[in-house]
Order: sequence, then structure tokens, then C-alpha cells
Amino acid sequence: MVLPELINVGGFATEALVRLPSRTIDEDRYPLSPRIVALKEILGQLRPEPEREPLPPRRHYEPPSKGRYKRRG
Repeated sequence: MVLPELINVGGFATEALVRLPSRTIDEDRYPLSPRIVALKEILGQLRPEPEREPLPPRRHYEPPSKGRYKRRG
């Protein structure tokens, strides 16, 4: 987060600085090109994403018991 400390701009200018790379990233044909990767890194410094809450623990499923599906006869 070095960039916001170096550049002290108003709200409108910050929105413009964020909008241009966002639009460029969305409209580009090659999302993995070095130019787009660099723009994503710059955008991450200008507008960091909020932290996500952790996923719930995985459930453990066991196969059904053999007694339930026993053949009759």
C-alpha cells in the first residue's frame, strides 16, 4: 500500500484512477498478458479487496452401510 501514501488526491481523482485500469482489464482480450497482470497489481494497491471470511470446515461423508441395501430373497 505504498501508492496511496505517495499520492494524496481527492475522491473524484481516485475514482478516475481506479476506473481506467478496471475498464481496461474488463475489456482486454488477453487477461493473462503481462500488461493486464501489472494493471491488476496497481489496481490492488489503489483499491484493496476486503478480506473474505474463512470457509466452513469440510464435512466428512461415509458410504452407506451394507446392511441397509441387503438383497431380499
